[in-house]
Amino acid sequence: MIHLSTNRNSRVLAASLIGTSVEFYDFYIYATAASLVFGPLFFPASSPSAQLLAAYASFGLAFVARPVGAAVFGHFGDRIGRKSTLVTSLLLMGGSTTAIAFLPTYQTAGWVAPALLCLMRIGQGLGLGGEWGGAALLAVENAPPGWAGRFGMVPQLGAPLGFLLANGLFLLLGLALTPEQFRDWGWRLPFLASALLVAVGLWVRLKLTETPVFAAVVASGTAERAPLSIVFRRHLAPVLAGTFSVIACFALYYIATAFALGYGTTTLGYARSAFLRVQLGAIVFMAIGIVAAGVLSDRFKPRVVLLGGCVVTIGIGALLAPMLASGSLAVVFVFLSLALLTMGFVYGPLGAWLPSLFPPPVRYSGVSIAFNVGGTIGGALTPLAAQAIAEYSGLGAVGLYLSAAAGLSLVALLFAKGRAAHCRSAQ
Repeated sequence: MIHLSTNRNSRVLAASLIGTSVEFYDFYIYATAASLVFGPLFFPASSPSAQLLAAYASFGLAFVARPVGAAVFGHFGDRIGRKSTLVTSLLLMGGSTTAIAFLPTYQTAGWVAPALLCLMRIGQGLGLGGEWGGAALLAVENAPPGWAGRFGMVPQLGAPLGFLLANGLFLLLGLALTPEQFRDWGWRLPFLASALLVAVGLWVRLKLTETPVFAAVVASGTAERAPLSIVFRRHLAPVLAGTFSVIACFALYYIATAFALGYGTTTLGYARSAFLRVQLGAIVFMAIGIVAAGVLSDRFKPRVVLLGGCVVTIGIGALLAPMLASGSLAVVFVFLSLALLTMGFVYGPLGAWLPSLFPPPVRYSGVSIAFNVGGTIGGALTPLAAQAIAEYSGLGAVGLYLSAAAGLSLVALLFAKGRAAHCRSAQ
């Protein structure tokens, strides 16, 4: 029987959770601000819709930077270790986010303002590109036999927790401040608060030691000098399988959060505070889905759980138009809850499944590239594309977009052949 309350296990799981929570908090406050205020503050345009599209385009820049961050941090994660790489990625992400709090707006600085905003967004993307893979490996490479699914789902819980922190703070600010105060300076406070959260994440991560798997790689002298090159030369099939397997979770998440918030508060006319409360309630179901998926991954296999989640996601796409445009906020809540519950099943098992595709000497690089390139395909343009599709073809076409993304992931998983090696063994 494994005692999960031991100091080592507690530190490992806390570090993987806290770090990803901070990273996702940073990422989500940008998504929320892009939906609510960045359009008119940073971009000139002739219509609110065009400004929203420009804000979503800046949101997508981080996804372009994420594969670059995955390559850089993956290299060092396989060369010098998981711990120091995770500390650096956290500092880059947090520093970029905090700097946004001090940026001038377009009204005061002209085109310098959106240029700086986009630069900081790229910094966020670079940091997040190295975060998830390292956090997942920190968890699963310390997992006891038979617990990879449950340990591997812990970093994923950082997504709903970061969302709750981010949008919860935006909701409180919206209730405490007038619309003018929120627009003028209130939106800056969540970005400023990132500095405090990063300090907590660093305090936890600096107390860690290296994972047993990486220590064994170093001891055996099997570390690769150019891990990224090895990944593409010898493990291209797993990279492709992993990349396309994550498209569904990113498309589903950003349609149910960033797109739904922007569309709901503009086109559908819901009050911002009311819609944020609905999303905050619905995100709890994502956490439930992640935990359930982690448990089921250990009972069955992570790939089997992911396959089931993709099938259900196709159905969620069919429900999007009739439920989101129902005119009832209660029905919208049910839809978002179903979507985010399903999100748990296409996201939670990834922490255990993706590492099983790659051997330890190149695992950080392989996992990071697959996750972040897939995230770029599935998430970079999703809010922008969904907004444009909704305007020109209606919500039904947005649902088809989501179902198609899930179909791509389903096909990738059907053809994937994972190594199915236990992540704690340094093969």
